[in-house]
Amino acid sequence: MRLPSNRQAILALIVLISVFNYKCEKGLHSFSLSAPYDNTPNTTTKFDSITENPFVRTDDEPTSTFSIDADGGSYALVRRLVGNKTLSSYRDAIRTEELINYFTYDYANPSGADPIAVNGEVSECPWKAGHKLIRIGIKGKPIEREQYPMANFVLLIDVSGSMSSTDKLEILKSGFIEFVQQMRPQDRIAIVKYAGAQGLHLESTPGTQKDKIINAIKSLGANGSTNGAAGIKLAYEIAEKNFIQGGNNRVILGTDGDFNVGIVSTEELVKLIEEKREKGVFLTSLGVGADNLNEAMMEKVANRGNGNYEYIDSKEELKKVFVDEYNKFLTVAKDVKVQVTFNKDLVEEYRLIGYENRKLNNQDFTDDKKDAGEIGAGQTITAIYQIKPRYHPNFKTIPSFTINFRYKFPAGAESQPMSLDIFDNGKTFNEASENLRFASSLAAMGMYLRDSRYMGDITHNQIQQWAQSAKTFDPNGYRTKHLSLLKIIKQ
Repeated sequence: MRLPSNRQAILALIVLISVFNYKCEKGLHSFSLSAPYDNTPNTTTKFDSITENPFVRTDDEPTSTFSIDADGGSYALVRRLVGNKTLSSYRDAIRTEELINYFTYDYANPSGADPIAVNGEVSECPWKAGHKLIRIGIKGKPIEREQYPMANFVLLIDVSGSMSSTDKLEILKSGFIEFVQQMRPQDRIAIVKYAGAQGLHLESTPGTQKDKIINAIKSLGANGSTNGAAGIKLAYEIAEKNFIQGGNNRVILGTDGDFNVGIVSTEELVKLIEEKREKGVFLTSLGVGADNLNEAMMEKVANRGNGNYEYIDSKEELKKVFVDEYNKFLTVAKDVKVQVTFNKDLVEEYRLIGYENRKLNNQDFTDDKKDAGEIGAGQTITAIYQIKPRYHPNFKTIPSFTINFRYKFPAGAESQPMSLDIFDNGKTFNEASENLRFASSLAAMGMYLRDSRYMGDITHNQIQQWAQSAKTFDPNGYRTKHLSLLKIIKQ
C-alpha cells in the first residue's frame, strides 16, 4: 500500500537521523573533516580567507609594517589535514607565518634591559634567480622556572554536545591534566565550564591541591548547546576576582569554537575580549576537533586577547603546548610591532611571506592604542621577506634595510623603541644560517601547499633538502619530526 506523503517524509527523516547518528559514532574514532570549506553559512569549518601579500615596489612604498604572530595552530592543523588528504579543500587553513613560528630558532638571548632581542640576515633566494631573502628574528627573554611569576589561570572549557568526540573534550582534559602537573604550590587554577549555560566548576585552587584540580577535570562531560560568550564573561570575572598583581593572569579557552547561543558573531566576541584585556588578563585559545571547527574565531580572540592560538591534534601536541613550551604562557613583551624600511638604492621590490592578517598601516606603528602580538619567555618569532635587489657597487657597506621595533612591557601602556640596520654580505643560500634555511623551507612549504603564484622554482625535493640540512638545532626533536610530515606531503 502506498504511504501518504507525510508518512514518507517521516520515514525519510528517520533514515537520515539514523545515518547521522551512525556517522557521529564513527566520528569518535575518526579525525577527518566533515565537508569541504566553501564560505557558505552551512559549512562546519570556518577559516578567514587569505590573499597572499604581493610584491611592493620601494619607489611606491619603501616601508612595511606588521604585528608579530606567536601562534602555531596552523601547522598542527595542516599536519592533520595532510594526514587526512583533505588539505586541498582547506587552503585558507595555511597561514605561512604559523608554519614558520611553530618551531624554535637559535637566537641570542636579550642582554640588556629590553625583554626582547632582535637580529636579521640576507641571503640569495633559492627558488627565484636574482632575488634574495631577508630573515628577521626576535627572541623573548628566558625566565628560569623558579623565577616564574605567580600564576592565576582560569581554564575555560567547552562542554557542549559538539565536544563529545574523543578528539575534542577528552584530548583537552588530557592536556589540562598535563598542565596541572606543571603547577607550583603558589600557582592557582580555577575551572569554568560552559554549554547552554556557564558555571564555575572549580573555584580558584592552589597547586598544593593538584589531585582536587585533576579530579575536577576528569569529571567533565559534554552535553547541550554552546553559550561561549557567557563562559568567557564568567572566566574573566573569576580571573579578575583572583587577580595577582605582577602575576601571570590568564584565561585558557579550550573549544571547537562552535558558539551557537548568546553572542555568536566573531566581531562581538572580539569586542568583548578587547574590553577584558585592558584589565591585565590575557587569553590563550586552544582549538580541537574538525566538525564545527571555528578556527577563524579562535585565532581572532587570542590575537585580540593578548595571547596565542594553538591547535591540538594529538597527545604529542599536548606535550608540546603544555609541557615543552609552557614558557609561551609567560608573556615578556606585548604589542610587539615590526616596521621595515628598505633602501631604495638597494631594493627594487619586496614581499612579506605570510602575516597577511597581521599587517598594519604604517601610522599604526607609533600608535600605542593599536593592538599587536605578544611574545613569551624564551620564545622566538621569525619573518621572511623576499626581495628583488637593485645593483649597487657598494651594497655590502650600505644597510639594505632598517628594522624598527616597538613593544610594551606586559603591564605597560607606553611602547619602547628598538632599531637594527641589516647589511647584505653577499651570502649564498647555502652560506646562510640554519635559522634562515629552515625558516625558508617552511615559507617554501606554505607556498607549495597553497600552489602560490609566487612559488617560483620550488619543488618538494628541495623543501625536504633545505629542512634536512638545517636541523642541527632541534629542541625536543620537532624539526626531525617535521621531516616525517614532508614525506607524507610527497605521497
